[in-house]
Amino acid sequence: MARNKKQLPLLEKVTITDVAAEGKAIARVNEKVVFVPFVAPGDVVDIQLTRKKNSYAEGKAVYFHEYSPERAVPFCEHFGVCGGCKWQHLPYEAQLKYKHKQVIDNLTRIGKIEMEEILPILGSERTTFYRNKLEFTFSNKKWLTEEEVKSGATFDCMNGVGFHIPNRIRLYIKEYCLSHEGYPFFDLRNQEGFIRTLMIRTASTGDLMVVVVFYHEDKERREALLSHVAEQFPEITSLLYVINEKCNDTITDQEVLVFRGKDHIIEEME
Repeated sequence: MARNKKQLPLLEKVTITDVAAEGKAIARVNEKVVFVPFVAPGDVVDIQLTRKKNSYAEGKAVYFHEYSPERAVPFCEHFGVCGGCKWQHLPYEAQLKYKHKQVIDNLTRIGKIEMEEILPILGSERTTFYRNKLEFTFSNKKWLTEEEVKSGATFDCMNGVGFHIPNRIRLYIKEYCLSHEGYPFFDLRNQEGFIRTLMIRTASTGDLMVVVVFYHEDKERREALLSHVAEQFPEITSLLYVINEKCNDTITDQEVLVFRGKDHIIEEME
């Protein structure tokens, strides 16, 4: 019989004191560091612990008693759900301040490097809508919201393609794979399936790159899918693919092959 998972404690009225890496903030409770996402220094919150180690803990804010004055209203309605952005609840100037602090801490405290001078971070004039790449993962066990999990509902189709922002190319590839035989979405746990990940990168020059990653080679089905994508979206200037038979999704050590167009795109920077 499986053992019941022990319920970790709820920490009440904890003040967030600092910002850590990977979009998390820090609180200190009984000399232990607690990492919490989507909060800001100055917030006073109740924290439900989700992980507890000897030297640190992780948790999530379940109730806000006070909001920090150093907060901003996220400009994206999907913030906190899609996972693409971590610090939209902080003003850009505060983000620069905390990132600057992290650089100094990494170099001096962790790296033990003596720095004679540390120049400030040069902020960008363009602080929103600057990303030019989207990466999507195909899965036969799609992500569910907390409400969907708690409802206990069952779903006829559990195939999903994250992220959760609508995109014509993503939606077309998803529908093509669902409506044609032989395109099972990747099963991460069992390491099986065919269609694995999708990357879309746009450039200010008008270049558009699409990279489709397959788990194994199936030339007939691969070419059929990529040919339809190329015909449907002639604006794609670089249509590439990868055969990734590894356990993880990184492709930096894999051969990226050109199906149609160029093997690169050109971007213009500020």
